[in-house]
This record gives sequence, structure tokens and C-alpha cells, in this order.
Amino acid sequence: QVQLVESGGGLVQAGGSLRLSCAASGRTISSHTMGWFRQAPGKEREFVAAISRSGAGRSYADSVEGRFTISRDNAKNTVHLQMNSLKSEDTAVYYCAADPSGLMRMNTRWYDYWGQGTQVTVSS
Repeated sequence: QVQLVESGGGLVQAGGSLRLSCAASGRTISSHTMGWFRQAPGKEREFVAAISRSGAGRSYADSVEGRFTISRDNAKNTVHLQMNSLKSEDTAVYYCAADPSGLMRMNTRWYDYWGQGTQVTVSS
């Protein structure tokens, strides 16, 4: 069992930056693909970014490509999402998730473990 706790959300002006963190406990996440998802009010949860077990492979949604960077530190059992050039449409609750298969997948149904989410609000 993996427990995930996100932090780092908040209120930021458009064009600003935030760095989200996800701390894992219960077991190591080094064998898991890790992902970030987000859900805006009235919308479905959507894929943001994923990172492979070693960190060598990364995948991004088109909407955040070039602005967001996902990273991980397996020694510290943590995952991060650096978000730059934030836009009002990035406003959402952001969730960290773990996929035990180790495959790079973007659908929420493959991720078995989820954090409680952290709110990101971008004011225009």
C-alpha cells in the first residue's frame, strides 16, 4: 500500500510559478510510474504529466508541454511538478498518483494510489 500526500498548491498570478510536491509513504515508489493529474470544477480529472520509474522517461499533456516539468527523487520517495508560466486555465485541484505497473500510461484507471489533492488557483 502506498500513501501519497501533495503539497505546494496555492494562489498565484498568471505568469507565475509553483512547485508541487508529492511525498510517498508505506512502501517505495521506485517501481511505480508516477503521474500528476488535475480536476477543474465541473470537469473530469485529466492527465498532466507522468514520469518513468528511473526518471528517464517523461510524458506531458499538450496543454502543459514546455511549461511544466515532472521530476522524482526515488531516494526520498518524492515526486515534484514544477509549473511555470501559469495560466488561469491551469486552475484545478492537482493530484499525485502511482501506477504499480511501471508502464507510461495516461488514463486514470491505471493508477491505483492517489493523494488527496492540492488546490492551485491562478488569477488573471
